[in-house]
Amino acid sequence: MNMERLERLRPLLRRFVEQGPAGCSCLVVHNGNVVFEDYVGYADEGSARLVGPDTIFRIFSNTKVVTCAAALILHERGSYLLNDPLEEYLPEFKQPHVYREEHGEWKVVPSTRPIRVKDLFTMSSGLTYSWGDGKTELATKRLEDELKSSGRFDNRSLARGLAAIPLAFEPGMRWQYGYSHDVLGALIEVLSGKTLGQFMQDELFDPLGMNDTSFRVPANKRDRVATMYIRDEAGVRSPSDDFDANYQPDATFESGGAGLLSTLADYGRFAAMLAQGGELDGVRILGPRTVAQMAANQLSAQQLADYNWSYLAGYGYGLGVRTMVDPAAAGSGASIGEFGWSGLAGTWTMIDPKEKLAAVYMQQMLPNLEAIHQPRLRNVIYGALE
Repeated sequence: MNMERLERLRPLLRRFVEQGPAGCSCLVVHNGNVVFEDYVGYADEGSARLVGPDTIFRIFSNTKVVTCAAALILHERGSYLLNDPLEEYLPEFKQPHVYREEHGEWKVVPSTRPIRVKDLFTMSSGLTYSWGDGKTELATKRLEDELKSSGRFDNRSLARGLAAIPLAFEPGMRWQYGYSHDVLGALIEVLSGKTLGQFMQDELFDPLGMNDTSFRVPANKRDRVATMYIRDEAGVRSPSDDFDANYQPDATFESGGAGLLSTLADYGRFAAMLAQGGELDGVRILGPRTVAQMAANQLSAQQLADYNWSYLAGYGYGLGVRTMVDPAAAGSGASIGEFGWSGLAGTWTMIDPKEKLAAVYMQQMLPNLEAIHQPRLRNVIYGALE
């Protein structure tokens, strides 16, 4: 790694803050060693609190990589097979139904096949989020409202509720971003006999020394959480607490798809573990072949056509992660098999087992400008590799 060239990240991060978030931070780990670390701007503008090593971020969908790694720990123990029908472990998913349009009318028909566990990993289950105006999305929105108002929003209740909603498509046929990894969290709970948070604590956070990663904010750490900002078209940032209900001490929902808080260093240790084939500082979490399986494209041609986010050109999708399959299409010098994901507020991780390279970027802003930030970070980092 050429350290002088890696220093190009510093002016880039400052440019990000000038044009977007109140503050940001970035970490690069190579061969298990931190080779770059920088903190720019404010965690909270109002109090002039700076972003620093102790800043805690809402990582939103960066949680998905953690959940999938946790589920793969159980896969290595023989707790399930990827091709197993989900109903073997979550019986509410027996005999799923699907919305199907016939002659301009929507009908609910039995699915021709079950949801497999693998379909949860690959977002090919037919489960959706509540965004959009599709039949499944609208029903999912009603379920969310019902669970919130009843005070019983947790992984098992969510899974049971989702199982009663007709799927958006036949399992395994398409790709659609949705609640699949939250249901994977419910599967982890059933197989392990622990809450998702406790399983992650025992199997990932404690072994890796991730002391500031959790689903809820303890009272003694509340002043370390970065403020979430909404940025308008004029570039004016306004603080928002609209996303914070599930982080409170009395919250019941531990979202495997979007619920974790973490620090740059904590998530950097998690990413470095994957970059080194599942091991960090003598602690093995996953086998190298399992990490390779996670990072291998799992999508069919039809599913890849659905996975059409323009800034992820050149990527396929593995077991819960984007994975580089065509660097030319991506306009990138990344290795084939570089993988990772990102989060709603602009957090991002990049993991390259071939180079034993990992990077993590953290910010808290919507819109997140990910299509501007993340490819530039990737290109600067790969430009420093020798």
